[in-house]
Amino acid sequence: MPQRHYALRAASIACAAFLLAPLAALAQQEVTLYTTREQGLVQPLLTAFTADTGIKVNTVFLKDGLLERVKAEGERSPADVLMAVDIGNLVELSDGGVTQPVKSAAIESAIPANLRAADGQWFVLSLRERVLYAEKSSPLTSFRYEDLADPKYKGKVCIRAGQHPYNTGLIAAMIAHDGAEATETWLRGVKANLARKPAGGDRDVARDIVGGICDIGIANSYYVGQMKTSAPGTDARKWGDGIKAIRPTFAKTGGTHVNVSGAAVAKNAPNRINAVKLIEYLVSEKAQTMYAKGNFEQPVRAGVKPDDVVAFGPLKVDSLPVAEIAKYRKQASLLVDKVGFDQ
Repeated sequence: MPQRHYALRAASIACAAFLLAPLAALAQQEVTLYTTREQGLVQPLLTAFTADTGIKVNTVFLKDGLLERVKAEGERSPADVLMAVDIGNLVELSDGGVTQPVKSAAIESAIPANLRAADGQWFVLSLRERVLYAEKSSPLTSFRYEDLADPKYKGKVCIRAGQHPYNTGLIAAMIAHDGAEATETWLRGVKANLARKPAGGDRDVARDIVGGICDIGIANSYYVGQMKTSAPGTDARKWGDGIKAIRPTFAKTGGTHVNVSGAAVAKNAPNRINAVKLIEYLVSEKAQTMYAKGNFEQPVRAGVKPDDVVAFGPLKVDSLPVAEIAKYRKQASLLVDKVGFDQ
């Protein structure tokens, strides 16, 4: 083959490589997120991530079945990051073998050890305190979760279904602290104090307090923010303005129980580097402030202030690792049925 032919061929290959390089680089600037979080809550965070990093987020919003979908896709799954609400779901992803360990100084410095997996399989990104709702003129200023079973509150307590993950999480925490026998006694006491059948959602607890059906109830803190910032004249605004929130604690630790949202890097993540970057971004001061201001959730990163409408004073999160609480969720669910809590 003539030397000139060799030169032309080499030039052609070099040119093709030059043209393809930007395309390859562009293809790498993306990350695929599978999430069961509501789109309206998480999308602003993802939009900000793309604006700040140039990394496109391909998002698949799922109502449920996250673990099953990723398992079915196997090694060909395009998922890079898996995001879910509730510690039980995060642990199930890890136990189901669809996550991988991550070691990141940026993540570990932002998230306390009790709010992440010891092996780096998942990380908590935001907190939802399980607080007490009371009528706004109530003299109550402090409360313990154990007090829900006090006979003085007979016929005065409202709560959503015991089998809801928010409540099985709290019951699981009680088991972790006090054991199954003591928790059963407590749960029977709470049932005896109910003003109505456990039903509806957390906002319905506020509704029924304002309506005089009950005096107190347990619900998530961020609903207070949603209700108090609803349009004037709406029912939600009336319920929010008619209650106050008190941060309960456990008798043993003096800490408050929290529900969580979190994320993990998928086991077969095609874009692992960008997956880690996304989680690092979500625990940054900017993103944590967005969690606080946009979702009324409590930031997991120290030093980031919650929105004023849900600033109930300093938050001392229960020191028990959330992974430890998750171990008792099945037992908590069985206990709800055993005492007939939702009947």
